[in-house]
Amino acid sequence: MDKEARIISHFTHALNGDDGALLGDFVYSKDLFIENVHFKREWLSMEQIGAKAVLVNLSDAIAMNATPLFALLGLALPKELENDEINALCAGILSTCAKHGVSIIGGDTTSADKITISLTIISKANKKTLFRKNTKNGDFIAFTGSLGLSLKGLKALQNGGKIARNSRFIKPSLRIEFMKKSAKNLKSAMDISDGLANDLPKFLGKKGAKISAKLSKSQWLSGEEYELLIAFSPKNKARVLGFAKQTRTKLTIIGQVKNGYLKIPKYRAFKHF
Repeated sequence: MDKEARIISHFTHALNGDDGALLGDFVYSKDLFIENVHFKREWLSMEQIGAKAVLVNLSDAIAMNATPLFALLGLALPKELENDEINALCAGILSTCAKHGVSIIGGDTTSADKITISLTIISKANKKTLFRKNTKNGDFIAFTGSLGLSLKGLKALQNGGKIARNSRFIKPSLRIEFMKKSAKNLKSAMDISDGLANDLPKFLGKKGAKISAKLSKSQWLSGEEYELLIAFSPKNKARVLGFAKQTRTKLTIIGQVKNGYLKIPKYRAFKHF
């Protein structure tokens, strides 16, 4: 058991285990965004840090087919930050929230050695909430977009290079339109944040999968992609592929749910850096 799993094991609850918790008509989700764990200040501008902190949190709500409405914001900031830097950080948070129809309705601030951003997202559950646990034998498993781009950006930065402002590492893509159209034809969904090699076992739970796609090491390992990992029945395959085409969303089918199978290459997936 790794440390993350050990910590989570202390807080078992019937509502735990998905990207968010469904309580009544609302979905509640939370992620932390911490300097030197998820980003370095010399790699991203303050505005980019604020924007990405929001996007990675919204990703959980999108994966459950929920509509984000409100957020509670926790900010822990170093005392040496200048007013201009704080203003830019807040501008990134506010502009990204506004773009996605989210209002910040409360929170807390304190001082810390490193920038720490904590967001609790409150989302309206739509007609069909998607969980990780509803797959059955024979269901297809697929992911949206392209995996490996976040790792590529990270390696470039670690090697002293620069990356584009729209790089996946700086600005994740949220597959909102694809989810809106396809949700009723999906069985399960989650976002890929810790790398496919880590997230696929979480997605399947006690079930297995027969992987037919040939994926590269970087596709298996790249964390912080925030693409969707989805499952759907064979009868809905044509519809889901059709919605992917309509929304110009690349969709890669990697295999099918099959009890007794799960052969993932023995890579050690990275979570952050």
